[in-house]
Amino acid sequence: MDAVINMLTLWAESNDSVRAMLLTSSRAKLDASVDDLSDFDVLLIVSDITPFHTDRSWIKDFGRVLVAYWDPVQGVPEVPEFSMVGSVVQYENDYHIDFIVWPIGIIQQIVAAQNLPDGLDDGYRVLLDKDGLADSLPAPTCTAYIPKKPTEAEYLQCIEYFFSDIPYVAKCLWRDELAPAKWCLDYDMKYNFLFKMLEWWIAHQHDWAIAVGVNGRGLKKHLPQKYWAKLEATYCGADIDSNWDALFSSITFFRQVAIEVGQYLEYTYPHALDKGVTAHTERVRAKSH
Repeated sequence: MDAVINMLTLWAESNDSVRAMLLTSSRAKLDASVDDLSDFDVLLIVSDITPFHTDRSWIKDFGRVLVAYWDPVQGVPEVPEFSMVGSVVQYENDYHIDFIVWPIGIIQQIVAAQNLPDGLDDGYRVLLDKDGLADSLPAPTCTAYIPKKPTEAEYLQCIEYFFSDIPYVAKCLWRDELAPAKWCLDYDMKYNFLFKMLEWWIAHQHDWAIAVGVNGRGLKKHLPQKYWAKLEATYCGADIDSNWDALFSSITFFRQVAIEVGQYLEYTYPHALDKGVTAHTERVRAKSH
């Protein structure tokens, strides 16, 4: 890690357009779990973002590029009058750097408002600051991505949306349409609704003071082994019957977690909705035999 940080810092020191450089995300936090493949998330504060977008050769200064993805120039939600650009770069020597390039005005506005955007509130470390631009940045609270207790309406909406996907998956499996079934079962139902319910479950166990991580990254770490085994049972390959089993495993596991979250928060689980959709799904599966 130190070698990469030193390389980045020396490069920024010698580049007059770069006025400050911050390290963000997991590598910026002392208590974060990092490994050899953890990304380096680098925020460049520059006098003008245009050269960094129009001439992209600068990313080669850090090694041989295997592949790179570039975001379009886009506005910054917290400071809409300014634009930014970003690049995600995988290098041949196995390190991965996510660059975000901001004009000076963005950090000046953040300092003036004394309100960090989520990406900085999650943790940052100043690597270089030629003009003292970051001197008055608020300290990160590292709470930006910690789930908040859902309202009853949010809790019920998550359940309703999860169950609203199930008839579509059942229909696709009955038709032997694997691709759309897998999209809904393995992406929409899991990442948007099951994972959200699991994040609430985990947050409750930790007094609403812990974040699971993007795309369910920390679920295995924070779930009891028996719960993780139930989540594993919601995954399968391409066999249609196996996907039927995974669908019903998803329903059973979601039901268990959602009921427990409801009990923690004193919200009533909608058993009638569950019963009706589950019965419909069982009838559709029966037609396929």
